[in-house]
Amino acid sequence: METYQQESRLYKALMHPVRLAILDLLREGEACVCHMEALLGFRQAYISQQLMVLREAGLLEMRRERLNIYYRVIRPEIFAVMDAMRKVTGVQPARPTKVNACTCPNCAADSEPRLIRL
Repeated sequence: METYQQESRLYKALMHPVRLAILDLLREGEACVCHMEALLGFRQAYISQQLMVLREAGLLEMRRERLNIYYRVIRPEIFAVMDAMRKVTGVQPARPTKVNACTCPNCAADSEPRLIRL
């Protein structure tokens, strides 16, 4: 039963629309919390709660660079699971969205708005 419990914990981590959106955002590589905040439109505290669930499930890793915290997927196999579920449901993620309000050093260095695939 322990095997099923481990599998169940991973499925539970995927059972939230914001966590799925975060994982889709991170398909393109690491992103800072302020970037996710600007893109998803939720408060930093709420996004951090969702990130904690994904970290505890062993899907994400974080790094700190001065005041910014960056997250990246460490188990990219999870995208195959998400893609398989999308084949079953017929649901595809939203189209690219412009991010104008992110203040992280990576975005502030750009003079043009960046496109992020969600």
